[in-house]
Amino acid sequence: MNLDTLNPAQREAVEKTEGPVLILAGAGSGKTRVLTTRIAHLMEDKNVQAANILAITFTNKAATEMRERVEETITELDTKDMWITTFHSCCVRILRKGINRIGYNRSFVIYDSSDQVTLVKDCLKELNLSDKVFEPKSVISTISGAKDKLLSPAQFKQLYRDDVRNSKIADIYALYQDRLKRNSALDFDDLIYKTVELFKEDPETLEFYRSRFKYIMVDEYQDTSKAQYELIKMLARQHQNICVVGDDDQSIYGWRGADIRNILEFEKDYDDVHVVKLEQNYRSTQIILDAANTVISNNIERKRKKLWSEKKDGELIKIQLATDELDEAEFIADTISRLKRRDRRKFSDFAVLYRANAQARPVEDALNRSQIPYNIYGGTKFYERKEIKDLIAYLRVIQNPQDDISLKRIINVPRRGIGLRTIEKVEDRASLKQESLYSVLIDIESNSDISSKARKSISDFVDLMGTLRTIKEVYPVSKLIEKVLDTSGYIDELQKDSKKEESEDRIENLKEFISVALEFEQNSEEKDLETFLTTVALTSEASDDEEDDKVSLMTIHTSKGLEFPVVFLTGMEEKLFPISRAITSMRDSDIEEERRLCYVGITRAKEELYMTLTQKRTLYGKTNPSIASRFMEELPGECIERLNKAENELSYSKANYNILDKYTKKYMNNVQKSSIAKKVNATVKDTTKETNIDDIKPGSKVHHPKFGVGTVVMMKGTDVTIAFDNQGLKTINKEYTTLDLL
Repeated sequence: MNLDTLNPAQREAVEKTEGPVLILAGAGSGKTRVLTTRIAHLMEDKNVQAANILAITFTNKAATEMRERVEETITELDTKDMWITTFHSCCVRILRKGINRIGYNRSFVIYDSSDQVTLVKDCLKELNLSDKVFEPKSVISTISGAKDKLLSPAQFKQLYRDDVRNSKIADIYALYQDRLKRNSALDFDDLIYKTVELFKEDPETLEFYRSRFKYIMVDEYQDTSKAQYELIKMLARQHQNICVVGDDDQSIYGWRGADIRNILEFEKDYDDVHVVKLEQNYRSTQIILDAANTVISNNIERKRKKLWSEKKDGELIKIQLATDELDEAEFIADTISRLKRRDRRKFSDFAVLYRANAQARPVEDALNRSQIPYNIYGGTKFYERKEIKDLIAYLRVIQNPQDDISLKRIINVPRRGIGLRTIEKVEDRASLKQESLYSVLIDIESNSDISSKARKSISDFVDLMGTLRTIKEVYPVSKLIEKVLDTSGYIDELQKDSKKEESEDRIENLKEFISVALEFEQNSEEKDLETFLTTVALTSEASDDEEDDKVSLMTIHTSKGLEFPVVFLTGMEEKLFPISRAITSMRDSDIEEERRLCYVGITRAKEELYMTLTQKRTLYGKTNPSIASRFMEELPGECIERLNKAENELSYSKANYNILDKYTKKYMNNVQKSSIAKKVNATVKDTTKETNIDDIKPGSKVHHPKFGVGTVVMMKGTDVTIAFDNQGLKTINKEYTTLDLL
């Protein structure tokens, strides 16, 4: 087949088919094209049989696209026996054929999340454990984490033998697995976990698949977990023709089990690894790439690479310092309108990216006011989110108890033990008496058709709503909302939810609704609840048209793999980006993952990039002074243009330094130290030469960006042991960072 259309690095990645290969594919470097061409090359030019190829990716969409592109490239060859699949689909196929070898029925069913909850509740009942203390979803999350680390119930028990709570969860885990097996069922985590178990316990099955899959390719390798890593390592051991493709600089899913060490240490797992770096970017201008390269170079744990583009011209990155989040949102809406007119762009050319979901709400309001159509990509519009609809329903019932629709929405939210059958009985009685549901609820003690337990729950609910209706006359709307969230138990239930990231997002959205109320109180002449609900209804009213020409709003996590001509990267402030929990954890790895996320955000832009930050921000119902993100400080000055000529200092928040918390103060101190360090480094680098890592030898004097000056004392492969003047003896991988030869 013709490979002349590939650039030299892409062609090298395609043609190097034998032995272990690590393809470091930078953002926008055409990795999907390389993978599909590599598969086609194996079949068409190397005469490899389709059945001998396994290609694994993370989503069904990516797997389908890859298969279709391969089939379009080699139309004359039969590809039906080739496995282009996801991890889970691959494992299902293996288990359907061989899981009976470890005592399971091959016709197993796969339990979804609701099935898991039911099963855990049964286990808790059998073990005489409270589902209040051991909340089922939380237990499931812990079990899932254990399986992802390939820990059996016995191993988990041993690991936490001195931890009372986790020791009990180990007992639940053991019974849960026993019940799954008895029911001929697996959960989704079992699909990989049990495949690894099958391979370990049945060498014959492992040998069959090792022999079959002579060529293995794994996409997005930086996102693999321990279980996925172990599965691939077991399959590849015989032929060693393992090709992994990924970008350590885009490893942003550590919070859900991805282990960046899998890609960073690939060369330790296999002998004579051939490394190919795809550094030519086909997406962005060089100015955007220079900014991305400079920011990500501040990470220590990474493979060295530098993106470049043939698009040498381009717009400078525009930085807008706004007064607050409302000013920021108005700037975004105004700029979209202006650029659409000036450059005849489509709305779909624009994307607004943010670190936290709650940041979208002011932007949505500004776009609505400007009649700019938009989509929440991979999410739900703020006022359409379940938690926001629930909260609005509470407020509607407080304002108008006769609102049966809103009442039915919240009567058992959070769960109060008021089931559907009870609600149906209340509706029947209301219909018979031609009264509202609330009227029937007030007189619930006279309804003998309803159990005493349900009557008690209903009475408690009526008392709650009565109290809230009383205080609405004296509380401002923002305080009333806080009271609803506190007394209803809504926040408490979310905090117990096992899906930590999702629950935190929902809690943040609810707190952001307090910001909506604060804005209303500040800007509206009438400040009562009725006016507020009317304002919200008018603001949240959205167009129902089906046009695709809309601005995209999404989190930076969601944006990975996408690209847009014009990107707004918003909220570039400490404690927002990087997120507060990454700062307070005090772990370098958490900040490095946030910096990788920033790199992903920057490289979504093809032509123009706007970065916005504020002097103060009201978020989750609290107003705080802002401080510029450390990532802003890392941008190269020659790549940026500050739009606020009168406010060209990014250190605007130093005036508020005395009220910032200790972690932010620590960062400010580090910034000051870093400016001194940069001067020192500049002096050091003036005396250095352009270093080829192969020039470094024992006895060489080198400079490391974090540890300073040292002397190389030993080398083994890519590992270098250095005696640093001020940091002692350290062993590092010279591929991970820049070592300047002095």
